[in-house]
Order: sequence, then structure tokens, then C-alpha cells
Amino acid sequence: MTTRRRTAAALVAVGAAALALTVATAPPVAAHGSMTDPVSRVAACHAEGPESPTSAACKALVAAGGTQPLYDWNEVNIGDAAGRHRQIIPDGKLCSAGREKYKGLDLPRADWPATPMSAGDRTFRYRATAPHKGTFELYITKEGYDPAKPLAWADLEPEPFAKATDPTLEDGSYVFSGTVPERSGRHLVYAVWQRSDSPEAFYGCSDVVFGGAGGDGGAAPAAPTEEQISESAEKSTVSHDGHGGDEPGEKEAAARSVHTGAEDGAPAGAERAGQDDERAERREAAAPGDAPVDGATPNGAARAAEEGVALADTGGDDATTAVALGGAAAVVLGGAVVLTTARRRAAGGRHRA
Repeated sequence: MTTRRRTAAALVAVGAAALALTVATAPPVAAHGSMTDPVSRVAACHAEGPESPTSAACKALVAAGGTQPLYDWNEVNIGDAAGRHRQIIPDGKLCSAGREKYKGLDLPRADWPATPMSAGDRTFRYRATAPHKGTFELYITKEGYDPAKPLAWADLEPEPFAKATDPTLEDGSYVFSGTVPERSGRHLVYAVWQRSDSPEAFYGCSDVVFGGAGGDGGAAPAAPTEEQISESAEKSTVSHDGHGGDEPGEKEAAARSVHTGAEDGAPAGAERAGQDDERAERREAAAPGDAPVDGATPNGAARAAEEGVALADTGGDDATTAVALGGAAAVVLGGAVVLTTARRRAAGGRHRA
């Protein structure tokens, strides 16, 4: 390898490493949200109080899985769902998204706190503790739904009655509308929020009642207040930068997608930079001499920079991300300047000779 090519390869490696370091050291993003109108099971029980819920159903949830699911109310998710909701969530475990941690949400009972609902046009609210781009879909149970039996996919209508992509964010909540079909008695609204900047998806079960009061014959359930959300955050365990669930595989897949934009099996930014260097070496071996390097900005660094830009849409701090990417870009740009200077000096030396 010529001196100039070794210098170029070193600069590519430094630039890619700098970008990887700034991305990897970005602060973790908080957990993400749940339906608040109609209020989801986990949000309603969180509002009652994780340590002392008042409804029979929420007490049963805590008895089944402890209080932590309520402190982590905004993280009923699957890190690598990628739209495969019906394939990866088994019948009877829709409300927990198949996660053992949230198994209490799957309890089949007819006394879950329920939001009064009527047919017709309605506005829905989804509290987002960390906004993400993506699509919301709301499904309602079919006529004849029995809340005392485990919820199955076949219990839901095949098509959503409300759907919104990147809806308006108002006061910390996504707001969108839909037309509720005719129903009577108790039913359930199943929410799916599939991110478009990651394979991660969030799920929620909201119990509703047509023509009646809330669960246990009492008042309609309340959504968590901002004060409750703030106080419970101290005991939450889901502020992780993997954006996925508790399982290592979920975290790894989600982190790979969020931080690099790479799909399973696709090389991340640093790996691609290294592969580009190897290809350059093979080209040089096939055609040695003073052929120019592939442009002032090496392919590997350019791709890494392009991949890093996607971080701005993941709900993290835009300023932090911009600074991180700017620093890495500065390293690559500075390397290009050094390389150009070295070339000019080498050219000058040849002319003098």
C-alpha cells in the first residue's frame, strides 16, 4: 500500500471510530408511552398507584407480577417486532405483548377499569414519554367478545378502525382520530404503535364500555398525572439506550437498528468502513500505482455519517445528537484536509525533483 493510501485508510478508520464513539456515548432515551384515552390497563393501574391500587383487577395484576410493571407502565414493547405482531405475540398474551414481566395485563376478567365509549367519531390520545416516528393502529373486539376469556387475535376485528402515521404531538401526547363502530357492553381497544425509525413496537389494551360505567361498576379510570409520571420515573427500570425489551436479544436488535440503521445481517457503520478499506486494498493490488483514492470523503465514513443522521428521529435530544455527529464529521473533514495537504507536499516534492 502506498503512503497516501495508508494515510487515507487511517483517516477513514479515525473518522468512523469517532462517529461510533459519539453515537455510542449519547445519553439513554427514556421509555416511550401508552394510551391514555381510552386509558390502557397498565396506565390506569399506574394512576391508581403501584403500591396501593384500588380496583380488584389492578390488585390482581400486582399479585401476578409485582409492582415493577406499573412503574414501567410506558414500556409494553417488543424491540424487534418489525410489523410481525400477529406472528410473534401468541393468543392469550396480547396485552403483555408476550412478555413475562407484564403477564398480569393478560388476566381474563370482566372488571378491568373501563372507559365509557360510544360509536362515532372520536379523538384518541397516546401519552408519549419519548416521541418516535411511526404509525398507530387501533383495533376493537368483535361483537360477542367475552372479557372473562383470554384475548385472542381472532377476537379483534381484522382491520383497524383508527390509524395515524406521525400524528400531532400535543402537550406530550399524540392526538389522532377515528370512527368507533357500533358496539354494546364491554369491549377492548387494542393499540399497536409501530415505529418507522426502528423495528420496535408498543402495545396496549384499553378496556371500554358502551352504555355503562367503569370497572367494578364505579367511575371511569383516570390516566396518570404528570406528577405521578415524574414521581414513578425514579423507580422505573426501562431507561435504556437499547429501546427494546428486557431480553438481551431484543436490546441488541433494537440498538443495532436505532444506532446504525442496519437490518439483521447488514454491517454497521464501522464494519462497512473496514470493508471499504479492504476493497480499496484489493483494487490497489490489482492496479498498483498512483490511482486516486475514491473521492475526498471515503465511502466508509460517508456511509457512517449517513447512518448516524437517523438518530435525530428516535426521541433523544436533538442538540446532543447534532453535536455528536458534528464532532465526528469534523474529524473526517479534518482528515480530508490533512490528506489534501500531504498530496500537495508530495506533488511539490516531485516537481522540485
